[in-house]
Amino acid sequence: MIPAQRPAGGGEEPKATAVLDYLVKTGKLKPGDREKAQMAYVTSGVVPENWAMEQGLVKDVDVAEARAKVWGIPFVTLTDKAMSPIAMGYIDRTLADRLLVIPFDYKPATGELYLAMANPVDLAAIEFLSKKTGVKVKAFAAVASEVKTAIENNYQQSLSTEVTAALKEAGGTGPGEVRTVNIRKVNEIIKEAPIAKIVTTVLEFAIKSRASDVHIEPLQERTRVRYRIDGILHEKLVLPKKIHDALVSRVKILSGMKIDEKRVPQDGRFNFETDQEEVDLRVSSMPTVFGEKIVMRLLKKTGAVPTLPELGLRGRALKNFEEAVLKPHGIILVTGPTGSGKTTTLYSVLSRINTVKVNVITLEDPVEYQIPGVNQVQINPQAGLTFASGMRSLLRQDPNIMMVGEVRDVETTELAIQAALTGHLVFSTLHTNNASGALPRLLDMQAESYLLASTITAIVGQRVTRRICLACKKDYQPNQAILDDIRIVLGKLWANDPQTSGHTDFKLYKGEGCEQCGNTGYRGRIGMFEVLPVSEKIGRLILEHSSATEIEKVAVEEGMITMKQDGYLKAVEGITSIDEVLRVAQE
Repeated sequence: MIPAQRPAGGGEEPKATAVLDYLVKTGKLKPGDREKAQMAYVTSGVVPENWAMEQGLVKDVDVAEARAKVWGIPFVTLTDKAMSPIAMGYIDRTLADRLLVIPFDYKPATGELYLAMANPVDLAAIEFLSKKTGVKVKAFAAVASEVKTAIENNYQQSLSTEVTAALKEAGGTGPGEVRTVNIRKVNEIIKEAPIAKIVTTVLEFAIKSRASDVHIEPLQERTRVRYRIDGILHEKLVLPKKIHDALVSRVKILSGMKIDEKRVPQDGRFNFETDQEEVDLRVSSMPTVFGEKIVMRLLKKTGAVPTLPELGLRGRALKNFEEAVLKPHGIILVTGPTGSGKTTTLYSVLSRINTVKVNVITLEDPVEYQIPGVNQVQINPQAGLTFASGMRSLLRQDPNIMMVGEVRDVETTELAIQAALTGHLVFSTLHTNNASGALPRLLDMQAESYLLASTITAIVGQRVTRRICLACKKDYQPNQAILDDIRIVLGKLWANDPQTSGHTDFKLYKGEGCEQCGNTGYRGRIGMFEVLPVSEKIGRLILEHSSATEIEKVAVEEGMITMKQDGYLKAVEGITSIDEVLRVAQE
């Protein structure tokens, strides 16, 4: 909370009144509450908007924005804001705590240090910081609670502090300083401790924060580092542009790429080990307008493959899927867009059915996880090993169960059908929006309808949604529009569900954001599924070349729970939020 006394240089009565007027004008404060706040100012001298905040009459973010508008100061929100290590190097933790400020950016061209301040009109503090740092200071208004959280997170976590220390060690971090690099000495610079330390710190943070990917992206004036955590990209670090080439070259050396080739994309890989775990990194470089972009995919070597119930399959969907998996032959397809967890589902199934009595062979691009006892093959188009050519070879390897990474063309589709007809169990993936859409797509790939009807056993449609963080999970009363939407989507399930049947005090859940979840309100992920078993009725619809809508309608009549319904049920139970379900499953 911002201190209750009047801010230095800007707490005069006209300004205080103007902030209240702005809050009333924008509908953030009721006129009656404005009069109460004004009376508190007159009787006790308390800053009126602070009094209104303390009484819960107005939100702190609305007050901060109103002050910024009235005082003519830019406003910045610090939620998920990446802090520049160079900027943070100008002000230490003690001073940041005392003045409730945090430096978030530094502009070398103008020599300006950008500060987020809870009290941006404290002229004495601004003048003091300008003299202490030796640079021009530009104040930004920010919410006091956000400033406190940003100080706590960024000064404590190793990502900012260690990178700041490494940059200082590398030299050339002051305003106007330029480092000249001799091209013949570039290898020496890449191996320097500071650059190596920055790469190590970035990767350690990725493992600690459960990131699946790390993006190192060159922009016009800076380099940013983003982490994909639970499927969403978060900007966590901003680096000076001048170290970008050395940083990229260090990663390229580690992953076995050519550092002198910057005009074409490259791929590589390397292992990274910490005290806790070991990860395999798949590295990809891509030339962009402002330099090479690096994306690193993290694949954990430790930890078991999750079971189907752990992934989120349950009830009738799980039963139908397990029955299909236990059949000795046929095709089982898992559908969904890129990043929806299809491969993880297939690995989970293969881990379950893999025994010494069966020969399991996979054809993948790439092999993401290694499953003990399974013969996994990496496709290599340059060497002539494609999905189609690989499948022909697989059939000569006496397999019982085959997993083909993706059905992507006519030839692969035909080979998968032939394998199923000759008594093999075939698993594969397909990029369609839902389970019912897979059948018309295969027909478009010139597959014969009578063969599809007899070989396809089940189709799984899936998405992944973020779990609500258990540490900051709170319930709330949804509005009538959301209630009506849930009732329409769930249909009969609404009346049959014990949690919704009474629904007089029906509640939903969300995460408020805490340290454990990085203030996102979410931690971990769970799948949303629909399992479509190919019954006799569905088989007839395939023969008639029916549309995806007709197939889904019959499947629902036969008891299939759709993906959106599964998501809504998980939201009702408090596993995920309605917002998350709509984000990933809205058609």
